[in-house]
Amino acid sequence: MTRCCVLLLSVLLCLPLQAAPVVPEQARIVSEVWEGHTQADGTGLAWDILRLIFEPVGIELVIQSVPYMRSIGLVQRGQADAWVGSYLNEVDEGVFYPREPYDADQIIALGLADKPVPTLESLGQYRLAWMRGYEYQRYLPNLRQYREIQRREGILGMLQLGHMDYYVDALSEVQDVLQQTEQPQLYRINELTWLPIYLGFADNPRGRALAAVYDQRLGLLKGNDELRAVFARWQQPYPFD
Repeated sequence: MTRCCVLLLSVLLCLPLQAAPVVPEQARIVSEVWEGHTQADGTGLAWDILRLIFEPVGIELVIQSVPYMRSIGLVQRGQADAWVGSYLNEVDEGVFYPREPYDADQIIALGLADKPVPTLESLGQYRLAWMRGYEYQRYLPNLRQYREIQRREGILGMLQLGHMDYYVDALSEVQDVLQQTEQPQLYRINELTWLPIYLGFADNPRGRALAAVYDQRLGLLKGNDELRAVFARWQQPYPFD
């Protein structure tokens, strides 16, 4: 062995070994309460998917129901490991996004039945509203007039009074809004697009370790009948076909 090789070997032996990330025994996941998706009692499509991802590899799912904006803050401060229902890169700071979405939202523009039918191309002509924090301006093209609202109560009245032209949200949330009226025929659901939905993980070693497990497990489960059965049980379309 040459003197140069001996010196190189000595240097390599002195370098510290790269420690493998420690995978936590629990995944602390927070979410707004969405009917059929993340219900407060721990049932719902997303909770079942996440149990299927984490529990078979020994990671306990610990859930907490909080409003959407608070869920983001908990993750950014490291007080939770991830929140449910984010669109890709919706939040820029303190968040790490995995490779794999776990589902997709059908995005709807809800308006009065006598209004024009909006499209993705024409949506920028209208006055829009959506829930605070949902950031649809990042994903829908050419939007110019939009506002964020704090709660879904009163949306139908705002449409009737002409305070906005369309309310933008996922289909399941729009359907919940329409349950507030005895005259749903006055309104029309206008389909716009589909958006993949993700967990937003805390950008720290714990969050990144859990995100790696999530990506690996979800990648394996996509072709698994067990995952397909979860979507069938909640009567939702399978998003990975």
